[in-house]
Amino acid sequence: MNIYVGNLSWNLKDQDLSNLFASHGEVVSAKIVTDKFTNRSKGFGFVEMSNDEQALAAITALNGTEVDGRGIVVNESRPKPEGEGFKKRSFGGGGGGGYKGGGGGGGYKGKSGGGGGGGYNRDRGGSGGYNNDY
Repeated sequence: MNIYVGNLSWNLKDQDLSNLFASHGEVVSAKIVTDKFTNRSKGFGFVEMSNDEQALAAITALNGTEVDGRGIVVNESRPKPEGEGFKKRSFGGGGGGGYKGGGGGGGYKGKSGGGGGGGYNRDRGGSGGYNNDY
């Protein structure tokens, strides 16, 4: 069973987390999540125990206990529901314009309008570069 451990001190290392849970059963893995750029702890991690019985005993025993001056949060790790977390954003294109240019389109997050137009002969299409549809 995977266990979520939160509100961890930034000083704790993977081995410290493993040692904390080892007295409650066999620890398969213990990992503190770190920032990929600074390598600094994000203050939470995950522990995998060899069986559910040991994991539940560890959760009951350790949830709310103080570790390195902080009351830790320990519970069963649940996967994020679909649709949560980071989503890729779509920034549409603009374009158009120039001499006798028209066209345009694109915009932000797939919304129409916002770009293009301009140049000489503005009456040949486009939106004039403005979009008042807020």
